[in-house]
Amino acid sequence: MTKIDIVSGFLGAGKTTLIKKMIEEAFQGQKIVLIENEFGEVGIDGGFLKDAGIEITEMNSGCICCSLVGDFDRNLKEVLEKFHPDRILIEPSGVGKLSDVMKSVIDLEKERDVKLNALVTVVNAAKASKQMKAFGEFFNNQIEFATTVVLSRSQNVSQEKLELCVKQVQALNPKAAVITTPWDAITGEAILNVMEQADSMEMQLLAEARHAKEAAEHAHHHHDHDGHDHHNHNGHEDYDHDSHAQDTHDGHDAHAHDGHTHDSHDGHGHGAHDHDGHDAHGHNGHTHDSHHHTHDGHHHADEIFTSWGKETPHKYEKSVIEHALRQLSETEAYGTILRAKGMVEAADGTWIYFDMVPGEYELREGQPEYTGRLCVIGCNLAQDRLLELFELA
Repeated sequence: MTKIDIVSGFLGAGKTTLIKKMIEEAFQGQKIVLIENEFGEVGIDGGFLKDAGIEITEMNSGCICCSLVGDFDRNLKEVLEKFHPDRILIEPSGVGKLSDVMKSVIDLEKERDVKLNALVTVVNAAKASKQMKAFGEFFNNQIEFATTVVLSRSQNVSQEKLELCVKQVQALNPKAAVITTPWDAITGEAILNVMEQADSMEMQLLAEARHAKEAAEHAHHHHDHDGHDHHNHNGHEDYDHDSHAQDTHDGHDAHAHDGHTHDSHDGHGHGAHDHDGHDAHGHNGHTHDSHHHTHDGHHHADEIFTSWGKETPHKYEKSVIEHALRQLSETEAYGTILRAKGMVEAADGTWIYFDMVPGEYELREGQPEYTGRLCVIGCNLAQDRLLELFELA
């Protein structure tokens, strides 16, 4: 199985820089082919072997680099046959539509052992607003179909401009994970975990909440629901079948990659952007309602959880987070809170990590995350009030 990642972005956004970082820090030991489908704006130093529209050179890291000209689909098949790579990185033209390149790969899945893996778009935080207006169709397409948006030059813009940029990206694509942390403060491996949705905070918390609730129910009722462990049936139901959306590409909807079919009440009409298997990031102001059923099909109202999540580069005073956790753990003003977790940047540049279960909470300092992330899980969540509590209204 060859994974295919598409790294798109407007001209000069920093695609090549990001790819080099990923090759050096995240893809060691993998046989990588980088395909540049460009209009000649990116040249790779080194000798070229020109063969049937495929120009090949070697990067120092051992990555094979091809520039495809002409028939992209045919040349892509030739690359697969010739190199049998573990992973192909496709860097489309800066004015190419991500949806077009994506469709080529989806078509290829039907006849080759390949999987469209990550859809990454690099956005220059300093220029995003202007480029959205000036190059709307191309620029917006690259964001709308991404599963992960990586902001470049985020360290060069004001906090206000950064937060506005994130809001504009989320307005186009509420499901995408948005990496806002400067690249020198985050590892390639951490970026890969976001791209491949290996660090799904929301999915972990949903599973924890379900297990805790089930254990409490079993202890209370002293029975096992007709001998079935309905939690194994349901505990994964609302995300396991979603988490293969990327593999099946149902309807070739790029956002099937985000694996969210959970009912959403966030006003976006999307589920949390936990990219499906890709199930990761339930942040972004998305909510999941988990409505589970037992094997006999009967609905259990006491199994309904809502997860509320946000991604934000907002910087917090520690006192604000402490106040929020006190409110969530000691009152029911925001709903019946089963779990809260997050990592946010502090005003002094450090990162605050927090965890909360009913009646107790903990704060600690942690490593920079790809962006600030908040997640609250419970019943009857007052989502507008949660926005206010975390200074996001």
